[in-house]
Amino acid sequence: MEEITLTIDGQKINCPPETSIFDAAELRGIKIPNLCYHPDLKPFGSCRLCMVEDEKSGRILASCVTPVAPNMLILTNTPRIKRHRINIVRLMMAEHPESCIVCSKGNRCRLRQIAAQLGLGETDLYPMPNYRTLEQANPFIIRDLSKCILCGKCIRADHELVVVGAIDYNLRGFNSRPATLHDLGLETSNCTFCGTCVSICPTGALAPKNTHYVGTPERESVSICGFCGVGCSLNMGVANDRIIETNPSHIKNSVNGSTLCVRGHFAHDFLNVKDRLTDPLLRVDGELASVPWDKALAVVADRLINIKKEYGPQSVGLLGSSKCTNEENYIFQKMARVLLGTNNVDNGGFLNGRSALGVLDQRTGGGCRVNPLEGLETAEAIFMVGADPSQSVPVASYYLKRAAVKGTPIVIVDPRKTEMVVFSTLWLSPVPHTDHELINGLAALLCRKDAQDDSFIESYTEDFVLYRDGILGLDLERICRLTGVDMKTMEDTCDLLEGKKITFLVGNGILLQRHGMLSMESLLNLSLMTGSLGHDGGSFYAITKENNQVGAWDMGAVPGELPGRMALNRDLARHHWERVWGVKISPDQGLNMVRMIEEAEKGTLKAMYVMGENPLRALPQGERVLKALGRLEFLVVQDILFNETAKIADVVLPGASFCEKDGSFTNMEGRIQSFKSVVPPPKNAKADWEILDLLGKQMGYPRLYGKLEKVRTEIAQSIPMYAGLDSTGGVTWIREEKDKRLFNSDGQGALIPFSPVVPIEDEVDDNEYTFRAILVSLRYHLGAGTRTSHSERIRNLGLKGELTISPEDAATLNLTDGDTVQVQSLYGSVIREIKMERGLRPGLVFLPTACDGNDVLQLLDLSQLGIPDSPGWKECRARIIPL
Repeated sequence: MEEITLTIDGQKINCPPETSIFDAAELRGIKIPNLCYHPDLKPFGSCRLCMVEDEKSGRILASCVTPVAPNMLILTNTPRIKRHRINIVRLMMAEHPESCIVCSKGNRCRLRQIAAQLGLGETDLYPMPNYRTLEQANPFIIRDLSKCILCGKCIRADHELVVVGAIDYNLRGFNSRPATLHDLGLETSNCTFCGTCVSICPTGALAPKNTHYVGTPERESVSICGFCGVGCSLNMGVANDRIIETNPSHIKNSVNGSTLCVRGHFAHDFLNVKDRLTDPLLRVDGELASVPWDKALAVVADRLINIKKEYGPQSVGLLGSSKCTNEENYIFQKMARVLLGTNNVDNGGFLNGRSALGVLDQRTGGGCRVNPLEGLETAEAIFMVGADPSQSVPVASYYLKRAAVKGTPIVIVDPRKTEMVVFSTLWLSPVPHTDHELINGLAALLCRKDAQDDSFIESYTEDFVLYRDGILGLDLERICRLTGVDMKTMEDTCDLLEGKKITFLVGNGILLQRHGMLSMESLLNLSLMTGSLGHDGGSFYAITKENNQVGAWDMGAVPGELPGRMALNRDLARHHWERVWGVKISPDQGLNMVRMIEEAEKGTLKAMYVMGENPLRALPQGERVLKALGRLEFLVVQDILFNETAKIADVVLPGASFCEKDGSFTNMEGRIQSFKSVVPPPKNAKADWEILDLLGKQMGYPRLYGKLEKVRTEIAQSIPMYAGLDSTGGVTWIREEKDKRLFNSDGQGALIPFSPVVPIEDEVDDNEYTFRAILVSLRYHLGAGTRTSHSERIRNLGLKGELTISPEDAATLNLTDGDTVQVQSLYGSVIREIKMERGLRPGLVFLPTACDGNDVLQLLDLSQLGIPDSPGWKECRARIIPL
């Protein structure tokens, strides 16, 4: 496309057609004042401060909405333009309250900055105060619309970036204002409290509610969010070495751009709570007491070494963290294998369906590890199953919503009508844990229509004939009866997907369900049959809830794989790491998280070292876990909060949060993001990698790191997929190995086999436990809620964790909203208030996790995930007893 040449302030500029004058000026560093412009929003032209003068015609143009034209001569700061800008700002300031001294926006206020640039101190106009009620009923956002300048940024961000539509313009003229439907408070609207409007507001009209600090930060630094697997880029405000404010960094090409979610924006106040661990603690005479670091580490080293000598390496288990950095998980699993000689090492990724995710990794040979979320907006079709990203990973849901607005067809498979259903083209509501049969039924219909991609199948797959025979032999009437999805809906779904490269997105509804492994196999088969896997318009996204769930796995903090996801039972893999570490590695499969608890119950596991996880809150059957941990001879907990597990430990070591140390995280896209500390750890706490390094020295390991850079260098040199980690920082991506790269253009890539079709048996009705209770996520909490439950803002929201039930079931039980019931399963019970939800399938009830100490996990069995007879951790049979 031929470029256009124009002149701005005497500088010749070449740019593509349709570029605005404003953006053309930005290309050359020519700054034009603005209030309503934002690079992530569509041009609006409301503030008119970006006016420029066309030297040829003398016309005044709003530069943000005026496209360039050939041979334009543009002036950006003539006396005439400056006079207009001054008058605009004078009028704004005449209506603006005189509260700059106490305004939380302070010197970051764009109106204040522009007034100073124009040399404007007083308006010399009659004040036109526009009094508005201060709105602060919710715990997150204060709205002082007397400071609103009607730039529209908050409204446009709401509609264009997060696609919620909670606010819009209301009234006209002097009374015009951004408002919710019926002009009610944000807390009564569909606002998700993502805070995007707050961070994008140019004045103090919108501000975060902060009861512990008033004013602007002393300084700001960039970091990476420590909550979910999206890995948002943050700008963290600091005062007195404490994090007092969090905003999106607005860094170009970051995963979140100018958006965040409610957790990322407002829940980081947990960093400053009184339950932060600040000193090492040692249990003496039954009580935990502060001790110096050298004493605490000496006790840990001595006890672990002696237990290993007395009972053998298999008597020690190490639970790493899906929240700690790549470097820390690498050292942690190395400590297990090199110093203690055990493969009993796992991390919190087990809690989020790593076994089902392993199907994808094994079947593709690791060829689907890099999937930028921006690909969702260019997908031909999206098939989303068992996922509610608007609650679990909200920033990822923004991509999906924007794709829907652009016209991308989205099929949602979920038993509940989630928020995302509004954006779907088709919604399939199957009976829980029948997704496997439903997916196979859709594949059978597509195959009967001859809608498979024969060229792709021939070039890159094998065993298709066996698979085709299997799905063509399925009884579709049985599938409709089993799943509760009628044939017409299934046929409509196939018509929608036919001929398209499909992007698949899966969540915990698949990864943690009873037949999760089979469902992943069937999804991969469907992806291969349609030629979608590895295609530019089709990919495979798996939601990872924890911030470094991917990285902890990559670093080898798992029982059956070494760093780089090298299988422990492969001789070549073990020999590689034996050369790197200079030790012999046991080929014995280690214990996963649940197996550690089971062996502790038996008395064969004698010691556990838990870093950055809280199994007492995160695992089902908390009382059983408590008894098992109580049988240990020695328990070490390394964490940032005095949580449930830390309270029963023999030694507690105070670690540092993500913003208090250097390191790197790997997000769900495969993006490796390095970051620097923003504030120092509180008091005597230390970065987790430093604690492990000091402990290694105490245990007699001579090869100390001393510096984080040495850890990174070892990782980069030993793990090919992390070869970019030894850089000075910033962002890199997981590197695909040449011999594992899928779908090479020369056709030399490894063939991916279709897996056989495995039907599931019809489930027998339970006349005693007649309901099916399904556990769901809330956007306000993450995982078990250890950190978010310490957030004052989240607590002030007053979440009750109500049981959601259909009106039909409520009527049968003679219940109304707010009534209290007991939910019983075979394994335990909880008490909850109820709320009714229209459109819910009778027989299904939904319970949110993380609330009330995450006690809903008492309803589940502490069973293995990823084995044939596992009931899964997503749902259970239950009965409802009114109280």
